[in-house]
Amino acid sequence: MALIPHVIGGEKIDAAERTQPVFNPATGEQQHQLAIASVETVEQAIAAAKAALPAWRRTSLTKRADVFFNLRQLLKQRTPELSAIVTSEHGKVLSDAAGEISRGLENVEFASGLLHLLKGERDEQVSTGVDVHSVKQPVGVVAAITPFNFPVMVPLWMVASAIACGNTVVLKPSERDPSASVFIADLFREAGLPDGVLNVVHGDKVAVDTLLGSDDVKAVSFVGSTPIAKSIYERAAANGKRVQALGGAKNHMIVMPDADLNMAADAAVSAAYGSAGERCMAVSVVVAVGGVGDELVSKIAERVKELKIGDGTDPASEMGPLITAEAKARVESYVAGAADEGGTVVIDGREQRFDNDGFFTGVSLIDNVSTDSKVYRDEIFGPVLAVVRVDSYDDGVQLINDHQFGNGTAIFTRDGGLARQFEFEVEAGMVGINVPIPVPVGSFSFGGWKDSLFGDSHIYGPESIHFYTRSKVITTRWPSPEQSKVDLGFPGNS
Repeated sequence: MALIPHVIGGEKIDAAERTQPVFNPATGEQQHQLAIASVETVEQAIAAAKAALPAWRRTSLTKRADVFFNLRQLLKQRTPELSAIVTSEHGKVLSDAAGEISRGLENVEFASGLLHLLKGERDEQVSTGVDVHSVKQPVGVVAAITPFNFPVMVPLWMVASAIACGNTVVLKPSERDPSASVFIADLFREAGLPDGVLNVVHGDKVAVDTLLGSDDVKAVSFVGSTPIAKSIYERAAANGKRVQALGGAKNHMIVMPDADLNMAADAAVSAAYGSAGERCMAVSVVVAVGGVGDELVSKIAERVKELKIGDGTDPASEMGPLITAEAKARVESYVAGAADEGGTVVIDGREQRFDNDGFFTGVSLIDNVSTDSKVYRDEIFGPVLAVVRVDSYDDGVQLINDHQFGNGTAIFTRDGGLARQFEFEVEAGMVGINVPIPVPVGSFSFGGWKDSLFGDSHIYGPESIHFYTRSKVITTRWPSPEQSKVDLGFPGNS
């Protein structure tokens, strides 16, 4: 059975002190063995990144930009191949896989503008004969630790920005679907990226601990669950590193009585069940305001019954399996306990039967959910949509603002004034107005509030340039040849 290797210094490394299986979620069958890195292997990757840093930092911005222009073209050409890799290891349908590649490509295109993004500032004659300018310089070796749910998009969000800024990278992808990261490293190399600038190591806690503890790693980017995000933030920050650690979510979608209910129902179904709900921007709570609940739930249920769930390689499939058997069991445990917590199970995904042994579950719809229940409080990360009923807009906003997570949120309404009030009052990092999954385009940045983000920097876009660079301010004075004198005073601004 094929062993998925590490990529270190441009070489495929089969070092496999330990291995673990990689499954096809649609069949439940093992398809690869994955090499799990030891401390020594991770240190080898860090050393390769450190060795490549001086030359890459000295590489002209135009030559760096060439890499990204080439990479953009390669990603477009190879999207079908890369989509198939994602579907085989993650399980999402091919259209979802192609969609995440497209969203990752946005940041590659953004990074292609590095000539503009890395410009500094200059003030002339701040004092007599004195000028000041600033430059942006790379932070050094960067660790990128990415989740299973977007094995292309999130690595491209991190890696493209970091490399464009002149850093070198050690990427540790999820061990559940690691092949996409190896493929991305191959495309970067084909695009002209020098060896050692991007390294890929596969691993578990041993690899993460080694990256967090290394003095040579200067910054850490992470996306994953909130408990781990918080732990990584605390540990990396304690070791003097820059950290951006994105955590979990519980995204609410308020539906007002004046909303187009057909539009809202369509949005709820696509946002809750797309990619089997394994998205940190999935809508997992619909907040039905006033008397809109009965009709809205009925419309959602009608649409749910028409969903086609199956192997992601089948063009007819609209939703694939969950990533692992353990994820399936966890998701279904929430549905099993929903009625005991006071919820009304309108559609029970556990009742749907499938023809193979993959990690499939049906979609679930739970009405009258209590805010004290686990279905409401926890990030389920699966195809379970909760409906909470409230009397007023104010009650809905309070619900969102009281929740521990603040990643994304949305409101469906025809009232422009109310929508503007919502975007002003709601406590979340990304807001949609009649848009259920408000993931910002590449020229903005992605990130939430509260327990959805640890650190003060969002991912990709303009904030990533700030995160992956350090500013240096230079003050210069060039006395004219006829003027030269010793001045022992403190510099002033006269």
